[in-house]
Amino acid sequence: MELTKEEKQYRRMIETPVKRLVLTLAVPTTISMLITSIYNIADTMFVSHLSVAASGGVGVAYPIMAIIQAFGFMFGMGASSNISAKLGRKQVEEAKSIGATAFYSALAVGLLITIIGLLFLNPIINVLGATEGVFPHAASYARYILMGAPIMAASFVLNNILRGEGKAKFSMIGIVMGAILNIGLDPLFIYTFNLGTAGAAIATIISQLVSFSILISFFISKKAIMSLNPKYIAKKGGTYLEIIKVGLPSLARQGLASLATILLNNQAAIYGSDAALSAMGIVSKVYMVVFAMVLGIGQGYQPVCGYNYSAEHYERVKEACVFTYLTSVIAMALACCILFIFSRQVMQIFIQDEDTINIGIYALRFRCIALPLIAMNVIDNMTFQAIRKKFLALFLSCLNQGLFFIPLVFILPYFFGINGVELVQAGADVLTFLVSIPFFIYIIKHLNAKMKSKTLKLAKD
Repeated sequence: MELTKEEKQYRRMIETPVKRLVLTLAVPTTISMLITSIYNIADTMFVSHLSVAASGGVGVAYPIMAIIQAFGFMFGMGASSNISAKLGRKQVEEAKSIGATAFYSALAVGLLITIIGLLFLNPIINVLGATEGVFPHAASYARYILMGAPIMAASFVLNNILRGEGKAKFSMIGIVMGAILNIGLDPLFIYTFNLGTAGAAIATIISQLVSFSILISFFISKKAIMSLNPKYIAKKGGTYLEIIKVGLPSLARQGLASLATILLNNQAAIYGSDAALSAMGIVSKVYMVVFAMVLGIGQGYQPVCGYNYSAEHYERVKEACVFTYLTSVIAMALACCILFIFSRQVMQIFIQDEDTINIGIYALRFRCIALPLIAMNVIDNMTFQAIRKKFLALFLSCLNQGLFFIPLVFILPYFFGINGVELVQAGADVLTFLVSIPFFIYIIKHLNAKMKSKTLKLAKD
């Protein structure tokens, strides 16, 4: 008898050699995360050639995009982890309900962000830390980004649903096509149509719409296991609560990253120059590209963990966890070495102003030294989300950009001035690593205990 596509996918996730399976899923998800970062970095790169103030405007407005992404990740990661677990237990109909519920919830929340953001645009830009010269550029960019919030948030959900059911290549196709289009449209709208920072935002939204269309086509054509048919939208609050509880660590991580950027912008603005704002904005974008590597590898690992943990293949989960961590550290260390050595050249890609470049070089090098350490926190976080230990995942999500970054962003600049601003993220990364070590040890011990318990149970049977 021929196997259904659900059964074929189940067998693939629990029978394929672990290292090969993780890499098969991690490569497309890493590419997807890198391309998602390129959406932002392309805007900064092209806009920076207009002026230092324009570059600062995109950096100041970035937290708005991060907030939209945060809600997209919350519904997307909440759906993805639950879908992997449900499919691991062969509960396909329940998985479809989770996917459809998350998708339509993201559309609704995205629309709400659009309405609130446009109504209070000017006060929001002021809170984000815009100087007088940067303000008009930040407002122009943010206005169009807010208009695309529903599509942007829903695209993240579609991407994560496909990843959750183990079809990472499908999600990569949509993201890559949108990114290529974005890079092509940026100079057209910014320079040819003379729209400046507004043109960068318009190009991003058009690209996001194309990505959305490609991703949703996989569901319409039934190449995906999940369905977006409105009949699958949950009627009970428990489904929504389950999605939010599992996805809350992702919201916390992205939301706190947005808050951290706002605080950093405000601290940089204290020094009274658009150069400081521009430099920190550029460095944050470059940082996110490297961070996207570990996030992408982790997201490739997460469905492997979710499927196999639910199917009680604990030895596969342990192997996947250790392999993913080592792979993440090696990949990030190599990337950071390259960035450290060529930090000046990287800054010069974006801007030619010498003051901005000098501030950016030091900030980028400080971050490169500490960034590989953050891999442990990400893998801890992904594992706890996958095995549904929600509160531990939430706590770990709040460490870097919350518990450590927020105090440091006030303490370090007070003592070290602009150098303190440059040191903040690196300091938060180091402290996060130290706290994450015992949680990684706990995961290994937990899986060893599960393996022992399973062995004893089989022996009795």
